[in-house]
Amino acid sequence: MLIWIGTIVAGVIILALAPFAWTRLAGFGRRPGLAGVPHRPVAVVLGAAAWPDGPSPLLARRLDLAVELVREGKVDRVLVSGDNRDVSRRETDTMTRYLVGQGVPADRIEADPHGYRTWDTCVRVKEYYGVDAATMVTQSFHLPRTIALARAAGIDAVGVGDSSLGARWRSTVIGYLREVPAAFKALKDAVLRPAPATVGRPDPR
Repeated sequence: MLIWIGTIVAGVIILALAPFAWTRLAGFGRRPGLAGVPHRPVAVVLGAAAWPDGPSPLLARRLDLAVELVREGKVDRVLVSGDNRDVSRRETDTMTRYLVGQGVPADRIEADPHGYRTWDTCVRVKEYYGVDAATMVTQSFHLPRTIALARAAGIDAVGVGDSSLGARWRSTVIGYLREVPAAFKALKDAVLRPAPATVGRPDPR
């Protein structure tokens, strides 16, 4: 009886960790760090919280990585993707202003205002912005899942992550903990391939 219980428990644990393991395996060898990342045509910076006076600390750190990628010639342009609704304090507008303020030419920045979640971002930049190869930029805890979903969407993706533990330890620990349940949804997205919440590119203003 105890053997059966142990087998069932072990099986449940394996099933619970399988999606998390998938995200790690999908990104294996594709997170070389800033110095070793190969050239890609575009850096895709995923959105995060915007504050009234600018990007939140974690978002600013992502954007700083994108600035370095441009300065070092690792990417040709930057695509920022996030929730640009008023309720989210216009994430992509905030991201664009920050990049310009850090010296990235405005004509090398493009914005996807409908990247409401990671899968949406990956599908949209592939299907509506024509991105076939990219460097994904986010926090280190989020990077394996991001690369896994980008590859599932058909993007030849590598990634650069911000190791934010020393700067924002509480948010970073929470981020790592959230990745385990988030991996379930990520695997479901990769298998079922739902359409993003908003399809198509916004009309030019």
